[in-house]
Amino acid sequence: MRYLLSALALSLTACATATAPISTAGIGPAWEDARIEQILSRTQRTHLDPDLSALSAGERAAVVELLAAGEILQRLYLDQRHPQALAAAAYLEAHPELALERDLFRLNAGAVASTLDNTREPFLAGINPDAPARNVYPAGTTRETLDAFFAAHPERRNELLDDRSVVWAATPESRRRALAALDRYAALDTLHPGLRERLRTNADYLAVPYSVAYADDIMRVYAHLNAAADDVESGDAAFARYLRLRARDLISDDYEGGDAAWVTGRFTGNLNAQIGSYETYDDALYGVKSFFSLSLLVRDRARSDELQSALQDIQAVEDLLPYESDREVRSNIPVGVYNVIADFGQARGANTATILPNEAYLARQYGRTILMRGNILLNDELFQETNRAYQAAVIESQAGDLTPEGGFYRTLWHEIGHYLGVDQTADGRDLDVALEDTADLLEEMKADLVSLTAARLLRDRNRITEAQLRAIYASGIRRVVQKNRPRREQPYQTMQLIQWNWFMEHGALRFENGRLRIDHRRYDAAVTSLLRETLALQRNGDRAAANAFIDRWTTWRPDLHEVIAERMRASERTRFTLVTYEALDGAE
Repeated sequence: MRYLLSALALSLTACATATAPISTAGIGPAWEDARIEQILSRTQRTHLDPDLSALSAGERAAVVELLAAGEILQRLYLDQRHPQALAAAAYLEAHPELALERDLFRLNAGAVASTLDNTREPFLAGINPDAPARNVYPAGTTRETLDAFFAAHPERRNELLDDRSVVWAATPESRRRALAALDRYAALDTLHPGLRERLRTNADYLAVPYSVAYADDIMRVYAHLNAAADDVESGDAAFARYLRLRARDLISDDYEGGDAAWVTGRFTGNLNAQIGSYETYDDALYGVKSFFSLSLLVRDRARSDELQSALQDIQAVEDLLPYESDREVRSNIPVGVYNVIADFGQARGANTATILPNEAYLARQYGRTILMRGNILLNDELFQETNRAYQAAVIESQAGDLTPEGGFYRTLWHEIGHYLGVDQTADGRDLDVALEDTADLLEEMKADLVSLTAARLLRDRNRITEAQLRAIYASGIRRVVQKNRPRREQPYQTMQLIQWNWFMEHGALRFENGRLRIDHRRYDAAVTSLLRETLALQRNGDRAAANAFIDRWTTWRPDLHEVIAERMRASERTRFTLVTYEALDGAE
């Protein structure tokens, strides 16, 4: 079924500003076609076309509204990531003959591409390289600049590092722009008490809430979400309440209402949606600014019902973790298997699963929801590529251990792992506040290690077989071996390299004749020891100690890592994944 959004003209067209023309002066092609084709030839194209035949008439109407909201959030995400992303998008929209550049833009969510050797380079002339400030801090801002400002003005730190605000230089133009948004939308003025005065008087920097910085677009999303709520009200009142609350969240920049409804509501229909700004991976300066996304999902009822039974062991896994705690965790957190209708913003791509909300206080009060993306996790083409890399990396006798099911259940318990373990420092600080740019890395590593700990407990309780355990363990190893040395700004890949090195140091992996051997006798102990170290770093909340640990365990050796990486690169048919959606008429 197709939902052609001709009014938005889809993807690149929707990236063009809806208010004023964007200057594309100085932008033009920079790479030769052969260089672009080198990357695109290693790009797997995955088309998602889930069965939507069960949708009611109201749900079909809601899908159109939510896709329209997603296109707007896609545009905002591009703008957050790079100051020139929208200009590049407008240039490519005006030059349809640049088909290769358009594909590369879609693949990289912007005009700066990841190369085969894991560097980042602009592929259009006139586009600047990535900068840590992205487009959520003033251009040219460095960590040293803001750290010095915070040392002199500690009272401004929390305000400026709020996860749903843009930092602007306190220029007359910035003040005028932000105040004009409050003048246009009285609701924004009402929902942000004291903001008008701060915008008028604060020196040096302004903290501008997303709803104010992107006011016109956010108000359009607000309207689409409320329209979608009207469409599903009669068939799924709980989902309608969530959509209305999330619409209000977006104009208040406070997600508690929508998150509570999302996590505790029992949706009776076929749809679910992740909407808003949550993840902070794109913030390379402090790791605290969240970036926009929207995922529109259709429920796989049979698989969802099956997964609910897995949660009966969640408290036992928490009790098994190697840290001192008497924490009791909810066992009734909602978990479902869904098929992706379309993804936007930070969620776009081969994203396998989500657990939200991230804020520790919301998780304690309401729990969290887990969304498993079945048509990504169980996609045979995607599995075959990851399996080729695994088989190239490990010894022949272990090359058949990896299965799609092993990856599915490791991912499930990875997401549950975010709900377990340390959620605050010993002195009561939230982890992202205490650990800043190391917080995401440590949290993802914790979740990886919890998934492997859970697998052992499930085997001990005879809930899975020995073959299933080996498949989960194989997925854990495939997860950590890398095709290129990661950049420090890549939290996932960096924490995976840490695990690889730790497993080598502690005997869970051995290097034999250019391949890796998994020693299952030492696997559990290696997992437990690294998990203990990770939980301690989170509990202590010492960013300097965390960085020292990361530096210690991210060695890349040409006679070990590069040998395995080269084998994996030689085995690959594709490196990147470009996802397209039938719901967007086959476009990205």
